[in-house]
Amino acid sequence: MLVKTYAAAVHGVDAQVITIEINTGGAVDINSDKPAVYIVGLPDSAVRESLFRIEAALKNSYIRQPRVKTIINLAPADVRKEGSAFDLPIAIGMLAGTGVIPEDNLDQYFIMGELSLDGSLRPIKGALPIAIQARKQQFKGIILPKANAREAAIVSDLAVYGVENLREALDILAGDSELQPTLVNTREEFCANLDNYDVDFADVRGQENIKRALELAAAGGHNVILIGPPGAGKTMLARRLPTILPPLTLHEALETTKIHSVAGALAAEAALVTTRPFRAPHHTISDVALVGGGSDPMPGEISIAHNGVLFLDELPEFKRTVLEVMRQPMEERKVTISRAKVSVDYPASFMLIASMNPCPCGYYNHPEKDCVCGPGVVKRYVAKISGPLLDRIDLHVEVTPVSYDELSRNERPKLASAEIRGRVLKARELQAERYKDLKDVYCNAHMPSRMVREVCAIDQAGITLLKTAMERLQLSARAYDRILKVARTAADLAGSKDIRIEDLAEAIHFRSLDREGWAG
Repeated sequence: MLVKTYAAAVHGVDAQVITIEINTGGAVDINSDKPAVYIVGLPDSAVRESLFRIEAALKNSYIRQPRVKTIINLAPADVRKEGSAFDLPIAIGMLAGTGVIPEDNLDQYFIMGELSLDGSLRPIKGALPIAIQARKQQFKGIILPKANAREAAIVSDLAVYGVENLREALDILAGDSELQPTLVNTREEFCANLDNYDVDFADVRGQENIKRALELAAAGGHNVILIGPPGAGKTMLARRLPTILPPLTLHEALETTKIHSVAGALAAEAALVTTRPFRAPHHTISDVALVGGGSDPMPGEISIAHNGVLFLDELPEFKRTVLEVMRQPMEERKVTISRAKVSVDYPASFMLIASMNPCPCGYYNHPEKDCVCGPGVVKRYVAKISGPLLDRIDLHVEVTPVSYDELSRNERPKLASAEIRGRVLKARELQAERYKDLKDVYCNAHMPSRMVREVCAIDQAGITLLKTAMERLQLSARAYDRILKVARTAADLAGSKDIRIEDLAEAIHFRSLDREGWAG
């Protein structure tokens, strides 16, 4: 007897339909060493091991399966099948193939789930792209673990059944279940948690210059590096950057949720990512973990930070190879992972904010403490960050310690995230109008080089100032463009149509690491 169940394999941020064909028939010779069940169609080890999990799950769920010769084909056979999410559709197909359950409704549902030995279901990765593919293929519904139900239910026009165990899945297919489809109001879910942040710039005392730099970064989508001694507040300021960025649009929220779903980074029982991601990987991270990859390509931290912020604390402590692989994704806002038989694109449009001590001891240029680093140590420490990577960082900001008087004041700082975000939103509206005819360009940082001379035109005084800065700081052509882009953002925040001399001076001021003699 031949039956078919339907599942999906996730490649990149999209899913592909996998048809599981189960052919049963013929008695098993109990004296033979040959197995009773064969799995074909490029299964990996986790898929082949599913037979052991299924056998134990059926036994512990008190479901008897006749022992007959069974061939299981995962089609298309030339696509590698990986992971344990095929346990449930294989188990149900095997039961239908031996007549234990009817096969009438199998062609109406996507079925996914990892079986525990007691018959309960564990959550899977990629539930959202799988649900999107199920709707696209016009399936009636999807049966998957309860932990993934809310995530899949943001897809409209699809009946999503979250089940806790194998028995519940069988009852749904037999029409004997009272379980109702999971319903999620996507727009209500999106709006309810849109500004759900635990931190605020009102918590930060002093550091007005740094707040201004982060406001510029948020308004134009610029990358930032903060340089300062330990305890100056670099990490605290960086963690508050998402609170002043424009809120996610619904399209961005869905796009971000798909990536988090594939990476397994979505919070338990979560339906939608509604706030901009903030990712802060440790400096021991590998290049594959940062940009993505592996034998089965998975998204890395730069893709999980898509539409949000990637924070690299103690930047010089990261391996140089790790930092260098970021250069191309920062420019193209996507990362392409190529293997012999597959090539996967992951979006990677993130804002980079990095922090570093100015030297190994941390107190170079400190107003009160002496640096104990020897001659040339500071230069070697800063040189761990390559010139091409620094060129891609628009704002170099020196962070100085906050004085005791500022820390001990009783009044709460007046400059809150909501106030800064209001100014950022006004600047972004100007940029949205400016780039409305360009695809995938939403802010000044994304501006193509061919537009810089037109959009960032400066007067003769500005030309003279910029020429002097270029010659003294020996800036590259990329740094030249980035100064003009930051100056354009400063003008947008001021509501000015033209770039003023003070806007240009501020942009040049925030190139600290380019200054001659900065590192001694």
